[in-house]
Amino acid sequence: MAEHILFLTGSLAEQSLRRVLEGLDLPDTTWEVRSLGLKVAGLMTADMVGRRLKDTGGAQRVMLPGRCRGELAPLTERFGVPFERGPEELRDLPEFFGRHGGQPDLSSHRVTLFAELVDAPHLSLEGILRRAAAYRDDGADVIDIGCLPDMAFPHLGDAVKALKAAGHRVSVDSLRPQDLLEGGRAGADFLLSLTRETLWIADEVAATPVVIPADHGDLDSLVEAAAVLAARGRDCILDPVLDPIHFGFTDALMRYRTLRGLLPEAEIMMGIGNLSELTEADTTGINALLMGVVSELGIGHVLTTQVSPHCRSVVREVDLARRLMFRAREEGALPKLIHGGLSPLHERRPFPYTAPEVREMAEAVRDPSYRIQVSTEGIHVYNRDGFYSAIDPFDLYPSLEVAGDDGHAFYLGVELGRAQIAHQLGKRYTQDQPLSWGCAVRPPAREDRSEYAAPASTRRPRQGDKT
Repeated sequence: MAEHILFLTGSLAEQSLRRVLEGLDLPDTTWEVRSLGLKVAGLMTADMVGRRLKDTGGAQRVMLPGRCRGELAPLTERFGVPFERGPEELRDLPEFFGRHGGQPDLSSHRVTLFAELVDAPHLSLEGILRRAAAYRDDGADVIDIGCLPDMAFPHLGDAVKALKAAGHRVSVDSLRPQDLLEGGRAGADFLLSLTRETLWIADEVAATPVVIPADHGDLDSLVEAAAVLAARGRDCILDPVLDPIHFGFTDALMRYRTLRGLLPEAEIMMGIGNLSELTEADTTGINALLMGVVSELGIGHVLTTQVSPHCRSVVREVDLARRLMFRAREEGALPKLIHGGLSPLHERRPFPYTAPEVREMAEAVRDPSYRIQVSTEGIHVYNRDGFYSAIDPFDLYPSLEVAGDDGHAFYLGVELGRAQIAHQLGKRYTQDQPLSWGCAVRPPAREDRSEYAAPASTRRPRQGDKT
């Protein structure tokens, strides 16, 4: 039986919505577009729908504009069919329905993410706990306490205990046996990095050893160490060590591939900081590529650092990349069209409307409020009095009548600045919304569309307003 969907919109978007729906291939689906008697669909609210909608025309569900504010549950209860928000831009409807109206499931992964505190000896216990909490919030599973060569770390044991008390899984990262023993005895879950010569440490503590080659690049010693630990009934993680570009990077990748062939069931770790920290390039692409290698080789553990300023969001990036690669692999698909969080600078569909389409929408506007949209041709600003386009926002200023209205001028300055950045980089611009920077920026609290937006700080008080 065909599903019938009612789309509610405003008069300005009605014809565009019909055209988009006519171009959609929605099998076993019929639809109706109905304007609720307001111009701008984005200003629709649940209360308004409740007042103006008389019936659903036999629909099995009702789609509202993505920016519709207010609680939808009362509408669902009143009319007896589900009410839901669609995408914010009607041009995104094809992708929206391709995902069956939902976001991709990125809840699963198969990679344990270690985040290293590289300067832990310099940090107080409070500083260690604060940094660890931030890493956990960004997706880290294990907090790696990095020790420094030839530097005393008198509070190492206390740091391990404090992190464990705070609910963290902990690893201690050092080549000095005394550090590893102290960390293990304090309750660390993992010890980085043992070699064939220091396997005796695993006999002294319960922590899982992470083993590196006795000599750089020596896979034989790594395989031998794994066999020794297996004979003792101990699990371990093997790390062939990833080298930076021009210092053995390609050979290191080959070592990981060779090790997986030699030991198909082994637990393997890849330390990816040698690429992100030592390559001056945006780290989202680096981490996406490395996590693709991790996915192909079935590597179950990665260690990353977040030291250089250009690496400030690495933990978030690796967390998203491991989830995205897991989803793509599970679906037998390319890591594309799943989630855009690893493309913070350029977006796949930055400009939903062409300049002629924007002009067509502008011709229906009958009020003085300025609308701002971006297309490949530039920035477009319009209201009932005119339509203006430019590449540089300063070229628009002579046409904008905001003299004596500081709040409006400030607002337009902010919005046109965002629009210029969006046009330059190829990003999606939505008026009154900050630009999206993917996982490169810690996301703000998710906006609750069931709540009504507070008045903007630049809004000029009207006579009779309460102060």
